[in-house]
Amino acid sequence: MPDVMSSIAAEYRRYKTLGEAAIAQLSDAELARPSVGDSNSIVVIVRHIAGNLRSRFTEFRTTDGEKPWRNRDEEFEDRTLTREELMAAWESGWEILFETLDSLTDDDLHQMVTIRGHSNSIHEALHRSLAHTSYHVGQIVYVAKSLHSADWRSLSIPRGQSAAFNQNPR
Repeated sequence: MPDVMSSIAAEYRRYKTLGEAAIAQLSDAELARPSVGDSNSIVVIVRHIAGNLRSRFTEFRTTDGEKPWRNRDEEFEDRTLTREELMAAWESGWEILFETLDSLTDDDLHQMVTIRGHSNSIHEALHRSLAHTSYHVGQIVYVAKSLHSADWRSLSIPRGQSAAFNQNPR
């Protein structure tokens, strides 16, 4: 049976892959375009995820997860980034996260960390972060699909194909 930390890391990797698969289907121009009204573009969402992961998981055990160098409000400002710049930002957050996760074991899960001045057990902080990250990856997928619906390649079981999938699951 896999340990809890391996399970958490695998779930983060699943969401990272899902976000990357959605991003890969878009043109560079589409990455900076919000889907409707004042919704966030994928560039904004990626910058926010990256900023959050860098802040929370840099010196995870020893400093508050909301770092003084983070400017959260700036993450939500519209920007035009090249795909390379966008993916470099994306990777910077995930890299710090995975380095931290690799340093943790199940024995660490009840130790305490601080986020925005509040004490949390490591397992609470990880579950909260995983939920936050998956929420925003879901936004990336939604925005990407809404911008590219005509030739969208499904990231899960395509509509009308559940029975066929269930006969031969991957």
